[in-house]
Amino acid sequence: MVKHQPLQVYERQLCLSCLTGIYGCRWKRYQRSHDDSSKWECSWFFILCSSFLLLLVWSYFWLEAHNDYNEFNWLLYNRSGEWSDSTVPILTTTLVGFSYTAFLMILALCHIALGQQLNLYWIHKIGVLAVLLTTITGVVSIDDLWRDEWDIVLISLQSTGPFLHIGAVAAVTALGWLVAGQILRVERTRFQALLLLLYICVLLVLYLAPLTISSPCIMDRANLKPRPAVIGRRGAPMLAPENTGMSFNKALQQKVSAFETDVTVSMDGVPFLMRDRTLRRTTNVASVFPQRQHDDASLFNWTEIRSLNAGLWFLRDDPYWTVQFMTGRDRSRAGNQTVCSLVDLLRLAARTNRTVIFSLRRPPPQHPRYQLWIKDTLRAVQRSGIQSEQVMWTPDWYRKTVRAAVPLLQATSGEKPPGEEVRERGTRTLSLHYSQATVPELRRLSSSNVSLNVYPVNEPWLYSVLWCSGVQSVSSDAPHILRKVPHPIWLMSPDEYCLIWITSDLISAAIIIGIFIFQKWKMSGMRSYNPEQIMLSAVVPRPSRDVNIMKEKLIFSGDA
Repeated sequence: MVKHQPLQVYERQLCLSCLTGIYGCRWKRYQRSHDDSSKWECSWFFILCSSFLLLLVWSYFWLEAHNDYNEFNWLLYNRSGEWSDSTVPILTTTLVGFSYTAFLMILALCHIALGQQLNLYWIHKIGVLAVLLTTITGVVSIDDLWRDEWDIVLISLQSTGPFLHIGAVAAVTALGWLVAGQILRVERTRFQALLLLLYICVLLVLYLAPLTISSPCIMDRANLKPRPAVIGRRGAPMLAPENTGMSFNKALQQKVSAFETDVTVSMDGVPFLMRDRTLRRTTNVASVFPQRQHDDASLFNWTEIRSLNAGLWFLRDDPYWTVQFMTGRDRSRAGNQTVCSLVDLLRLAARTNRTVIFSLRRPPPQHPRYQLWIKDTLRAVQRSGIQSEQVMWTPDWYRKTVRAAVPLLQATSGEKPPGEEVRERGTRTLSLHYSQATVPELRRLSSSNVSLNVYPVNEPWLYSVLWCSGVQSVSSDAPHILRKVPHPIWLMSPDEYCLIWITSDLISAAIIIGIFIFQKWKMSGMRSYNPEQIMLSAVVPRPSRDVNIMKEKLIFSGDA
């Protein structure tokens, strides 16, 4: 005889209703199901997991690429000719997509934990597919436009690897609750064995992952080299318009040891500071000389260049999102800056006892100073009154001519010469991209008595890694940020790291074993109930959650 009394004591489960409603639009109790998920829904769960993991890597990439946001925008500017902060839409869509897929992942895992059938709503399926395709498109586009930037991921792992390992172990340990529930609940032996084997393999890989983690910050404190000097790259371009007098003065306030800049020679032989090929981005040439705004910067004479405003663009475009933090006085000063000549910068360096590193760009063939650009630059160095040993000349062109004219000028190279060529060239300093600053390379250069300057370094974590690696100096757009890094962010000895690694693995293993034992005991308790006991529980209320679950199963089986 069937009794319907259990329906009278059925407890509404608001949380479960929200889970099934949001995930699969199943808001009614009778729409839920404890049956196994279909292969179709399992496939969509796999797509959801793939989207989440891909977005996780994509988000990590853009988080660490913050060091080079301005380089990315500058790269796109050189391709399109128009300046815009392209990182904003990318970061916005990444944040929205990651939040969406992470939310659906949490709902799906809750379904699995509660034994509910997965049934992703069709709107969510379209959304997940759109997020996946958008992310794949973004990855392919970045690989085409900015392929070298993928190196930042590998370099950042030197800083975050030990902590990501602990986080991954914690996440997989937490998943042990779901895995144990699936293994002990499912009746199919082959599926249980496969799931258990897969989970154990993932655990072993994570437990042994530190064997592959190599970080220069895992070292004894006694071996830590002196703090790398900070060089103002185009001054302090986050605090003032780049390559202007205000920018270099702001860099001096941040105690930089040297200035780094780019030099172009004007039509009348005056070397001036300009990074771009044209004047469009950093001056108001479009309004003063609209017909010549796309001309090469070197095809203007010094009088014309000096008449341009070199600061209004900074207030308008806000390339580093820092204008809002400027005082009214600084904004007024920034809006009245002009293009700076090489002589002015060298005189400032001479007065403040700073070194200058500059890269000289050769003018086009039709330029009247095409054959005299080296002499014009050397004449500017001599006119400034700066000591020759305070000037570091980057290009390799006409190196013998430069050395003959100014013997004490420091030989510097922006390219990594192979083997013994470092000594043969007489190079004393290399200025390389941070991706080339490997520990073996530093050892090779150190044995040749060559110091290494690395650019661009704007993030404390990257500065810390390079410090631990033994880099002598870094060129930065953010000297005000690096000034606040008096020591590496983290530093631990190999013994300390080994202790943390083994301890976290042992704790994880103990928790997982405990989870499996508890789940086994819990499932054995549920199986001890029979339908007659569940019917009697309607008369004698029991607080056990397992009894309530069995009641619901009985109701579902009755509806079927």
